Amino acid sequence: MRICSNCVLPETFPGISFDQKGFCNFCQEFKGKEHLEKEKEKYRQRFDELLSKFKGSSSYDALMAYSGGKDSTYTLSILKEKYDLKILALTFDNGFLSEQALRNIREVVENLGVDHIFFKPDFILLKRIFLSGTREDIFSRKTLDRASTICTSCMGIVKFTTLKLALEKKIPFITYGWSPGQAPIAASIFKNNPSMLKQMQQAIKGPLVEIAGEKINPYFLEENDFQKKEVFPYNISPLAFLEYDEKKIFKKIEELNWNMPVDTDSNSTNCLLNSFANLVHKQRFGFHPYAFELAKLVREGYLERQEAVKRLNAPEDQNTVELVKRKLGLNFP
Repeated sequence: MRICSNCVLPETFPGISFDQKGFCNFCQEFKGKEHLEKEKEKYRQRFDELLSKFKGSSSYDALMAYSGGKDSTYTLSILKEKYDLKILALTFDNGFLSEQALRNIREVVENLGVDHIFFKPDFILLKRIFLSGTREDIFSRKTLDRASTICTSCMGIVKFTTLKLALEKKIPFITYGWSPGQAPIAASIFKNNPSMLKQMQQAIKGPLVEIAGEKINPYFLEENDFQKKEVFPYNISPLAFLEYDEKKIFKKIEELNWNMPVDTDSNSTNCLLNSFANLVHKQRFGFHPYAFELAKLVREGYLERQEAVKRLNAPEDQNTVELVKRKLGLNFP
């Protein structure tokens, strides 16, 4: 399969084209690292301005969507230790968190002195949604360019559950541990807009209602929530504008007694379901759901191209895949 000679996007990626040098159109559109650094500085200043305005204005400064993975752990440590924020961390347990990830979460929040909530929805409900994601594309095709159907379902519930809690507690910031490959710099800081969120929620919730019925409602905003315009929080993805160096990240989080799980795939450090979701996506669409993220990390100088190729070509651990299939009640190869 042909892949971009600069990043790692394959010829099967939607909308891709190549120039005579073999550079994809995404690499051709990249304005360079110098421009990126200037943009990052703008967003760092914007973050500082928001902190000076909102820090200390509520019982918590930030609600952290904490997966227990390396990037969210590092983000949590930065927000706590560098910015001295009062944080409430929320972990969404989809039934497939690695046992090591669960241990990591408990160790990290204790070592950082962060308040923490585990939120575990009805697994029968989640199982029904995940099974649908193995058989059909329940979201728009464009949505699936950057994540599998299963992960999109999971993250959709995470985002709106997190937003619901932030509104209830009037927390000014929701923070995510997205890597620079996942969070575009232009979207790393934004104020949640009720009317736009209503449309976004319908795009996620609508298909899930078709699968699970009204049992899905508690995980999403209600009509009266959209009226709380004055307390709608900002979404912040700090790693998009702060330093991002995987070696430094691992060194830092290991100091918090975080240990690498041995049963997750090469693109996840917390979730067992990821391996199976990736496999289904590759079989259905012909490209890895992490291709866009890793390509962006390579393009912007955060990751060596050879390492990205290695991660995309790494086979899924069959024992983990079989474990997931058994838990979902699947028997097909």
